[in-house]
Amino acid sequence: MTAAAKPAVKPARPWFSSGPTAKRPGWSAEALHGAVLGRSHRTGPGGARIRQALDRTREVLEIPADHLVGLVPGSDTGAVELALWNLLGPRPVQVLAYENFGKQWAIDAETHLRLNPEVLTADYGAISDLSRVNSDADLVFCWNGTTSGVRVPDADFIAVDRAGLTICDATSAAFAMPLDWPKLDVVTLSWQKALGGEGGHGLLILSPRAVERLESHTPAWPLPKVFRIKKDGRLDRSIFDGLTINTPSLLCVEDWLDALRWASSVGSLPELRRRTLANFAALSEWVEATDWVDFLAENPAIRSETSVCLKIVHPAVTALDDAARQAFVKAMAATLDREGAAHDVASHREAPPGLRVWCGCTVDTDDVEALGPWLDWAFHATLADHPA
Repeated sequence: MTAAAKPAVKPARPWFSSGPTAKRPGWSAEALHGAVLGRSHRTGPGGARIRQALDRTREVLEIPADHLVGLVPGSDTGAVELALWNLLGPRPVQVLAYENFGKQWAIDAETHLRLNPEVLTADYGAISDLSRVNSDADLVFCWNGTTSGVRVPDADFIAVDRAGLTICDATSAAFAMPLDWPKLDVVTLSWQKALGGEGGHGLLILSPRAVERLESHTPAWPLPKVFRIKKDGRLDRSIFDGLTINTPSLLCVEDWLDALRWASSVGSLPELRRRTLANFAALSEWVEATDWVDFLAENPAIRSETSVCLKIVHPAVTALDDAARQAFVKAMAATLDREGAAHDVASHREAPPGLRVWCGCTVDTDDVEALGPWLDWAFHATLADHPA
């Protein structure tokens, strides 16, 4: 396809951002009608909405009954850091750092908590050596690398009889990939990922083992107020019954409830997974038929099916230095945005220059199929404007 052959059909919903992600099909602001506004979250109506959101999250994600689900501030970042600050210390620490956010959790453990963690690194597009995971250590890891297009293949690397805790950042995996709950002691996620909720709120899910650690361990460092989830040495369980640490947005709570209702209406977790895999298959078919692009993750077994990261392999682009390749990608993404064909498809700022396409369940497969020709057109149009 040449730059002149502009595709005739655009994605009906051109939102392919990896966070916040596309709203669910058919969403409009009317979905927020009935939200509890201008009221305290500690009133009966406000608290009831929060509890309903936590209960529906448990139902759709199939979270075990003995796990606690709480709403915390600061999106997934706040949830992860709350867990690290409260739980780490009694045991050695390992961190899987195969993408940007895993690297950030390593910095927390090493620089701020000064725990001298073992950091198992990997280049973007690869994954840490999972055979080196030590079951006696506390493990911090991302199930899915949102910035690298890489995911763990399964939870087989986690021992059933482990002594350490597993703290799993699952924010771009939950609702799209099967999570092995018996292997996970702490799970965090944000609303802005797989179901297209609004940003700023995090969910913290604790297993009985995590609660036991919380109540038997007192951190050696001070905790900010937004991280304090204990009262008189015991877990403050009211946080997991709708009483939040600070004030949440009840408008965002209502939006999350709408997303969960949609998820339940279409078939819950099995259908969310099916939609995600169908989107990934459609994009994969286009990648395999296109000679200038490839997956950043070369190993199919670890490719993310949600935050799909692509690299440009055309010689005219690979010959450029990093800054020039970054400029090329920005120009290509700007062209797609200007045409209304795709929004926010450039790679994460810390990742190698390339493309990133969200293929989660709120995206329609028809739109992914329509996207491919536009990516091809935009690439050749950009190449014509930036000759090697």
